[in-house]
Amino acid sequence: MKYRIGNGLDAHRFTEGRPLILGGIKIAFPKGLAGHSDADVLTHAIIDALLGAAALDDIGTHFPDDDPQYRNINSILLLRQVLEMLTQRGFKIGNLDTVIVAQEPKLQPQIPAIRQNLAREMNLPLTDISIKAKTTEGMGFTGRGEGILSMATVLLYLP
Repeated sequence: MKYRIGNGLDAHRFTEGRPLILGGIKIAFPKGLAGHSDADVLTHAIIDALLGAAALDDIGTHFPDDDPQYRNINSILLLRQVLEMLTQRGFKIGNLDTVIVAQEPKLQPQIPAIRQNLAREMNLPLTDISIKAKTTEGMGFTGRGEGILSMATVLLYLP
């Protein structure tokens, strides 16, 4: 078997008047994230990790933020397209490890729902998906409550 590791990172600032979406799940919070799509930083980081592991460029190459067809799009739809690209090339996903960095909101109660949603969308068992929520102890843009950052690492393999 051939193994491939990919890393992804995404960050968006908070804005008023939008829902907060993480891993395709709406999170109860008075602010959302600014972006061309739904600004789902977790799903964007996962997409970049998947594309990186397969050496297929990055999310912006496939879904440019100046293309009107992606305006306010549900990022899970983009994830589905990337998963199809990987399937066509014979890749399988070994596991996914992610980190969401946010001072607020507190995400621990929502992590089970996010994991379940991603497991369903990615056709993986829950045991192959890790989601961790961290703060930066008040440091940096996440610590000041200006936005959220997410990182993802994925293992792909060719059987």
